[in-house]
Amino acid sequence: MKMKNRGYRIKQSKSDKLKICLLSYRSNPHCGGQGVYIRHLSRSLKDLGHHVEVISGPPFPQLDSDIQLHRLMNLDLYNPDQLFRTPSLNELKNPINLMEWLSVSTMGFPEPFTFGCRVFNYLHTKTNHFDIIHDNQSLSYGIQALSKRFPLIATIHHPMTVDRQIAVKSAPNFYRKCQQLRWYSFVGMQKRVARSLSHIVTVSKCSAKDISQSFKMNIQHFRIAPNGINTNLFYPIPQIKRIPYRLITTNSADTPLKGLKYLLEAVHTIRQNRPIELYVVGSPKKDGMIEYLVKQMNLSQSVHFLGRITDKAFVEHYAQASIAVVPSLYEGFGLPAGEAMACGIPVISTTGGALPEVIGDAGMLIPPANTKALINAICYFMDHPDDASKIGEAGYQRVHRLFTWKQSAEKTVEVYREAIACFGK
Repeated sequence: MKMKNRGYRIKQSKSDKLKICLLSYRSNPHCGGQGVYIRHLSRSLKDLGHHVEVISGPPFPQLDSDIQLHRLMNLDLYNPDQLFRTPSLNELKNPINLMEWLSVSTMGFPEPFTFGCRVFNYLHTKTNHFDIIHDNQSLSYGIQALSKRFPLIATIHHPMTVDRQIAVKSAPNFYRKCQQLRWYSFVGMQKRVARSLSHIVTVSKCSAKDISQSFKMNIQHFRIAPNGINTNLFYPIPQIKRIPYRLITTNSADTPLKGLKYLLEAVHTIRQNRPIELYVVGSPKKDGMIEYLVKQMNLSQSVHFLGRITDKAFVEHYAQASIAVVPSLYEGFGLPAGEAMACGIPVISTTGGALPEVIGDAGMLIPPANTKALINAICYFMDHPDDASKIGEAGYQRVHRLFTWKQSAEKTVEVYREAIACFGK
């Protein structure tokens, strides 16, 4: 079915208020960037005067009470409280649930695909309910089908091909490599769907370039709307004194892409001469590589995993630390870097992906996967506290100048209007 353009889609003014539907196949509010993105983008779009609703699979985002959340339940097989549970026969009568369970049972990751099926079933008859659909990186066939009925754009934060490449390379043996290839088998679908959409939002120039090359897409399809930083949550606390030799890093995903391995190696070397401590916001996978490295290097007294912490505790840990480190091998944007800068803490970051776009000249940049460079940078800040303090202030100013959610929402709305104007042409 091909929809005809409604009149206001042809001639729009910047004051037109839009009815926006944000889609996110999973939106964990405590770890990873998807829940953060949905929460703050929805809030800022609402503050601009638009009507916003969110459709999400579990885990669900934390939204403000004036933003409607539609919960699309799946089997929730990755819930840590019931990890890889066996569904009931009644649940498996649903064909989408059956596909989901079979895929997980064969080491796949079906959530983007099955979310697309569910959201298509939910939305395909509601063609007059929204002016624009905005998909947050599920890029599934159901999304592709909806794009024939609604103006639709998608956000791609960074190319998942990078995650796949690093995960396969880091796998210790052939069996594990095959596991990783199976897990990332959804990437082929995402490439095909992305190429069918008229507009893609991404969060940095680096991501636009890398996605266009990896997905074999014309870069003209991309529009850049950098993430914002929640400066109401992340801010300096001058009354809390920074503790010398204390580092902080965020490792929510616990994957090789995040580069924590190299930071642990640096801490292991530095602690031979200095009383260094590392606080990690996040938890390592049970019996995973990070746990193994901590035990192998006898770092349990120097490295502290904070797990899931409150917002108040998060900003207090930033206030206590003397240096924040972002050791990622690649980031499409780098929210932890921006959050640390907003707290006025000096940041050491790799040049992986878009991190230099976020850091600019307001932090120390080093090559990714380089333990020696990490050691040198950390020791320099420890030995030159005045320089570290100046860098921390520069980072604070940069975030407030360039990275607000209001700016991100305004740029995203510009893309909405472009997509609406060209729909059906």
